[in-house]
Amino acid sequence: MGFAVTAVVAGFTGFASAAVVVPSEAGITAEQFREDVEFMQRTLTQTHPDLRFSTEPEAVLKAMHALASEIGAPITQDEAWRRLGALNPLLADGHLFVGLDWRGAAKAHLRAGGTLFPYEVALSDGSLHIRGLLGGAETPLSGARIVAINGEPVDKVTATLLNRIHGETPLFRANLLAQRWWFYYWKMFGTATNYRLTIARGDKISSIETPGSVETPLVLLNESDFDRQFRFAFQPDGSAMLTINSFAPNDREKFLEFTRDAFIKLRQAGTRLLVIDISANGGGDDATWLDGLMPYLATSAYRTGSTYKEKVIEADAERGERSGQLVNGSIDTWHAPQLDNPLLYRGKTIVTIGPGTYSSAVLFANVMHDFCFGALVGNGGAARRTQSGGVRPFILPNSKLTLWVPRFVLAPPVVTMPGALLDPGIRDRSLCTSGSPVTVK
Repeated sequence: MGFAVTAVVAGFTGFASAAVVVPSEAGITAEQFREDVEFMQRTLTQTHPDLRFSTEPEAVLKAMHALASEIGAPITQDEAWRRLGALNPLLADGHLFVGLDWRGAAKAHLRAGGTLFPYEVALSDGSLHIRGLLGGAETPLSGARIVAINGEPVDKVTATLLNRIHGETPLFRANLLAQRWWFYYWKMFGTATNYRLTIARGDKISSIETPGSVETPLVLLNESDFDRQFRFAFQPDGSAMLTINSFAPNDREKFLEFTRDAFIKLRQAGTRLLVIDISANGGGDDATWLDGLMPYLATSAYRTGSTYKEKVIEADAERGERSGQLVNGSIDTWHAPQLDNPLLYRGKTIVTIGPGTYSSAVLFANVMHDFCFGALVGNGGAARRTQSGGVRPFILPNSKLTLWVPRFVLAPPVVTMPGALLDPGIRDRSLCTSGSPVTVK
């Protein structure tokens, strides 16, 4: 991968400013840290179906050995993450990483009176821009480029954080970092009472100082609000927009009612163009879109993938499988279209993707594309069409960090080149996958 983990680990200590407050309790000994690294090695071997899907196992093992040998004095949990998190880009899979409970930690931090970086940001082509105040409120600084934070050049800060973010591509990692900037900045550099920012607007460079924010970050607000995650509206040109920002709704029945109501409205209005926006959809449960969208969109039999690799976690005597066994197979379950469904949509469907489209949302996009149920538009190149899944959390015994590991890898319905990324494109309908289903449910 050309990624120097040891250099990243050695380089993070020089960024703390005098205003930064960092945890002082160091309770993880060098021996305990090494035990955590050994636990990670064993877990990856026992659980992951094929590390070569995303990385070079030899490089990962070498990096782990380097991490285990470099620690001396006891460290904190945050320091353990700063070190182990340097493995994440090397693992190169959004489902395979070492992480912290960022939601729980942020909520607890704010409840205890803590503050966070005061702005929502966007990260594009290495430039960091202000989107709004933390929590999404408007600010006159919206659009301004951040040049430095507390005296540190922002490109140096950004590079240090990106070297600990998980995901398969730089574009995916940059999008994820921007969304959770307030969290990763806190865990890497601590929090500050006030933030001194150098900003650029056009040719004008200025300096501002602003206090840390006590507001709940926008991503957490969005996740907790059904109406922010799921929206349906007719557009001035007569088309309709269905925005689905997650396939993990807090209320599944409410989601199913929402999508049914949307297709009722489409039917009543006679709408001929539907845009389904999953550009910010990070995934969830396949059953959500299988039950909530496909009854209205599928016009032929379809399946969610073609072939898979799976590591058996629990032995299944009936299937002749043993724990730890690697199973290769094909997806033989086909889903029948509901051609007699009065709400089956017969107009044109466009699916908008983006760098936040991931996991189950990629599978949905694959199905829509490969079976020609809809055209993909938007920004691609962030996630693989072949996705890992069946992700399991493993708590490291001493640092209590979480190692997330997938147990299967699923190829799309139309097999592509290994590592092919999800991208928009106009598909020749003659190339659409089809065939007689083996099992229809």
